[in-house]
Amino acid sequence: MIKGIIFDIDGVVLDSMSIWNDLGARYLRSLNVEPEEGLNEILFSMSMEQGADYLKEHYKLKRSTASILNGIQDMLRDFYYYEVPAKPGAKELMEFLKEKGMRITAATSSPRSHIEKALTRNKLLRYVEVIYTTGEIGISKHSPDIYNKAASYMKLAPAEVLVLEDSLYALKTAKEAGYKTAGVYDKDGETDQAGVEATGDIYIRNLSELISLWPQLN
Repeated sequence: MIKGIIFDIDGVVLDSMSIWNDLGARYLRSLNVEPEEGLNEILFSMSMEQGADYLKEHYKLKRSTASILNGIQDMLRDFYYYEVPAKPGAKELMEFLKEKGMRITAATSSPRSHIEKALTRNKLLRYVEVIYTTGEIGISKHSPDIYNKAASYMKLAPAEVLVLEDSLYALKTAKEAGYKTAGVYDKDGETDQAGVEATGDIYIRNLSELISLWPQLN
């Protein structure tokens, strides 16, 4: 029986994946520079530092890499602080889970300050008992450490915990570690939706769908 939930945040609770797909282009437009077609695909596999280097060299920007990186980070912060909305059905689902007596935690790869501000502004932070970040733990979701931390906090075994993820690699990590899993569709997220659907114990296109599927999980 499921007794606890671990929510990924980006692409699951927050409709935030579009900024990651558009961050480089947004930054260039803020400088009145027109981005090339397919810039997102070029920057996708780069770190933010590598991306800043690319923008400086490719677009001949007359500013330091550090300045470009700071500008990108400021833009990202402002998006989370003031702009990003919750995914449809997020509040409804969290309210449902609270009424069911579920423990609710979060596991994210984004900075804590960004996530806390966004969840607070969307009136969702009050549902979440604790947030764990890969940055603070020091290892990505290719390892189950972040899920294990959340499960340990809730004093639950992996089989008693449902992990909601939109990324295939993270979903596989949780599944292989013994967690119940829900693959979540996001229009700006994982390209291999067939893989997400096949990997999760359930697959949902909208968070509110989990409410109707809940009986088959318990």
